[in-house]
Amino acid sequence: MKALQQIIRRVAENPFRPWALATLVQTEGSTYRKPGARLLVDSDGSTLGVLSGGCLEEEIGRHGRKVIGDGSPILLSFDTKRLYGCDGQLKILVEPLPAVRPNGNLITEIGRLLRNRQVCRIRTCFEDNALGSELLPPEVLLAERRGVLIDTVPLPVRLLLFGSGPEIEPITQLARNLGWVAERFGHPSELPEDFRSDAQTAALVMTHNFGRDLLALDRLLPLQLRYVGLLGPRKRHAELLARLSEYRPLDFDAGVRNLFAPAGLDIGSEAPEEIGLSIVSEVAAVLSERRGGFLRERKGDIHTGIATAGEDAA
Repeated sequence: MKALQQIIRRVAENPFRPWALATLVQTEGSTYRKPGARLLVDSDGSTLGVLSGGCLEEEIGRHGRKVIGDGSPILLSFDTKRLYGCDGQLKILVEPLPAVRPNGNLITEIGRLLRNRQVCRIRTCFEDNALGSELLPPEVLLAERRGVLIDTVPLPVRLLLFGSGPEIEPITQLARNLGWVAERFGHPSELPEDFRSDAQTAALVMTHNFGRDLLALDRLLPLQLRYVGLLGPRKRHAELLARLSEYRPLDFDAGVRNLFAPAGLDIGSEAPEEIGLSIVSEVAAVLSERRGGFLRERKGDIHTGIATAGEDAA
């Protein structure tokens, strides 16, 4: 997501410049990125984004310069086992991306949808004569077919931060480095009454004030977020929930189940920076439906598979 945001920003900052857009459309075996990953090529062949471990970008840049020059898309195929010793095969579509002015282009439209937290689906045709990408209306349903990638771009993670303690700054910095949207609230009342949540929204309560923590939970739990983190010892959490239950019935399935208290993965955190790393990692694991364990102990492909039915992602 961060790479795509960088591409959106680069294109928006240079509205009169034409580009080439490279999209990873098909993979087999072990590959660095998965279908839907994108890379931007400038007219001098320089690139922004990553589609491999660094071994293909220069060649993609050379083809991108040609695409910008003649305006014709091209489908590239790479066998990384033969070329670089990696056991994978990739197909990458490189297509012209016109300047933003006067009517915008595919990338600026993707940016607009993501900023508005709207569904963003892209159809990329990479076989036959109709090579290229286009946005799909959210209501359109299409059957899968050979030579077409239908890619739903995930919304950037939005992290709602309640409080002003020493953990706020490292958490904010880590979140922004990941391309997340970090929104800070000094008081729970600052959250708009008409706030609309989505599947990529998480919240962290760390006001270090019992009353404000209580107000924050009162606002957040009914939103049924997939992650609400709360700092402090277990005894304090129990007291907060007991007090909250005096004002409203607590629905475990609707909200309390997704309350992570104490917040964070067990990595031995003590300093604010370590606590921030622990919490941001836990948010990433929960939203990815992973358990946050050691990769060496994971059975199967580390890039595929979600927590199985009956498991609580944590």
